[in-house]
Amino acid sequence: MTTNHVDVLLVGAGIMSATLGTLLKQMNPSFKMAMVEQMADIMQESSSAWHNAGTGHAAYCELNYTPQAADGSINYDKAYFINSAFEMSLQFWAALVKQQALPEPSNFINPVPHMSFVWGEENVAFLRKRYEHLSKHPLFKGMEFSDDPAVLREWIPLVMEGRDPHQKVAATRIDHGSDVNFGAVGRYLVQNLQKSPDFQLHLNYEVQGIDKQADGSWLIRPRSNSAEPPASINAKFVFLGGGGAALNLLQMSGIEEGLGYGGFPVSGQWLVCNREDIVPQHYAKVYGKASIGAPPMSVPHLDTRIIDGKRALLFGPFAGFTTKFLKQGSIFDLFASIRPSNVVPMVRVGLTSMDLIKYLVTEVMQTHAARVNALREYYPSAKADDWKLEIAGQRVQIIKKDPKKGGKLEFGTEVVTASDNSLAVLLGASPGASVAVQAMMQIVERCFKASLATPEWQDKLHQLVPSYGKSLVDDEDLLQTVRQYTLSTLKLAPVQPI
Repeated sequence: MTTNHVDVLLVGAGIMSATLGTLLKQMNPSFKMAMVEQMADIMQESSSAWHNAGTGHAAYCELNYTPQAADGSINYDKAYFINSAFEMSLQFWAALVKQQALPEPSNFINPVPHMSFVWGEENVAFLRKRYEHLSKHPLFKGMEFSDDPAVLREWIPLVMEGRDPHQKVAATRIDHGSDVNFGAVGRYLVQNLQKSPDFQLHLNYEVQGIDKQADGSWLIRPRSNSAEPPASINAKFVFLGGGGAALNLLQMSGIEEGLGYGGFPVSGQWLVCNREDIVPQHYAKVYGKASIGAPPMSVPHLDTRIIDGKRALLFGPFAGFTTKFLKQGSIFDLFASIRPSNVVPMVRVGLTSMDLIKYLVTEVMQTHAARVNALREYYPSAKADDWKLEIAGQRVQIIKKDPKKGGKLEFGTEVVTASDNSLAVLLGASPGASVAVQAMMQIVERCFKASLATPEWQDKLHQLVPSYGKSLVDDEDLLQTVRQYTLSTLKLAPVQPI
């Protein structure tokens, strides 16, 4: 079997690998680079347009990013972090549009107002308190609040249509929210990478082995399931961006830093409406509060989606339990991931998460009528025949060691790197693709530290992400400059419903 030699190998052809590959090519165009994908095409798992909600997560509407404690206090730290992290993605995309490495922005991102909607006196009080705090911060400038049903009928007519006029309701709105086709972003980034003679894309390439070599490089061996198996790849640096399969790849590498990690797979489903007489009546991403016992990724929302120029409505997600790590994976994925180093954390999480598992199983068993009833909390006049069920992408939440509990379950993303920085992996899920640039910059900072310190890399990086190294949370002047640049370049000025 022949062996190809590269500087950078990207395992998994999703938005994360596409982002990291683009960042590194921008920094050093001479990098010899390869991307491998076990499927026959790119962007087929969680990055695919209908496998995620397409929300440009900026914490404008997602109430789980501002959790309320038992004493009534609200923590805003995660909202500030996610908002400023998404601004990094917007800057990066804007710079690539300027370079024509990305096309006309409407091909992959569109302005859609981001709204939070609640009902009941307690929830209305929470939303008002959240608004009063966030709206004072420059990051959330422009946020509006209303508990006037007449105003809400103008903002979200379908949500108010047929609703009990005596029900106490409230909503917040920010007009410059966005709907993002992350699959399209990834495809355009990979297409641009393919213009370089030093970049190769290998499809139908299933990794069987990841072996450290004496010189510090890595040898990636493909599964030999054909008469002419693909070549092995020797890489100086490897990124494991395989989505739900990243845990298995991390374990395959054998690095000490990966010991103890486990995975908790969660599936998802959406209700989708394509009715041409209904879709134009709603133009927003409307997020509510998660049900008691539901994981954070299951916050219900009624969304406008714009995919390949066509609008549709989406409601969900309806979570579910599965043992697969990928949508196209195996029911044995979870069991194959059990190792002596992670069995205790996984067992401890399993024993302490019975309510969550019960909730997920209950979600799987729901009928179409039950799902439509959930939809009617956000769209009271919804008719069952107007909506069909679609299967979303697979998520694998992080399980890791905990000195007190033995193991803990985390609903976020985490970068794990080898001690010599020759290999990195991204684990976890939400907010995922929205903060791809911030997450991949962590890898650049850790694994290309010496190069990043050079004036050449610093100059190129600040051309791509002008706010890099500075705080958009604390620097209002910089924020205003950056936001004006991104909103104008990406054409995210507010729009009105048709």
